[in-house]
Amino acid sequence: MTLRRSEVRKAQTRAAEMLAAAGIVLTDEERAGIEVAGFGLGNLEEQGLELITYVNTDRYCAKDLVLFPGQTCPEHLHPDVDGLPGKMETFRCRSGKVFLYVEGEATPHTQANVPAASEPHYTVFHEIVLHPGEQYTIAPGTKHWFQGGPEGAVVSEFSSTSRDELDIFTDPAIVRMPVTIEDE
Repeated sequence: MTLRRSEVRKAQTRAAEMLAAAGIVLTDEERAGIEVAGFGLGNLEEQGLELITYVNTDRYCAKDLVLFPGQTCPEHLHPDVDGLPGKMETFRCRSGKVFLYVEGEATPHTQANVPAASEPHYTVFHEIVLHPGEQYTIAPGTKHWFQGGPEGAVVSEFSSTSRDELDIFTDPAIVRMPVTIEDE
């Protein structure tokens, strides 16, 4: 499934407002370039992510991620590529609350809600809850997924090189790179 240009603009505006509320200043060009990832699932509000990439070189990457309230970035991992380790990333919560799930002992009563239609594709439930000023580093090759809390969340990501197009998602229906069509 694709996103309509109007959906993308609406999500970009909302994400820019959340970034501004978190004290993150964007240029006009950055605001216009906010990536809206719907993952081809047809329900951006439930499973999606808005992000701005500031730098992505062969050594490091810096991004800000925006999650609307209850919005989930589906389970995935960053694989080794051409003999190089997959992406190592540190999430630092800037505003709101983010529920992060990684491999490890399952937390008995998790706070996030797994998207109903996609339940079979969520397999890791070790919960880390990040509040503003808290951070967590995810090792390469670790399955993980995350969800915005009741007010959503803004998360800064600091990582090794990002190769999002090579991420491996648990749900085979996911299309990582966004496809946008013009409104009719």
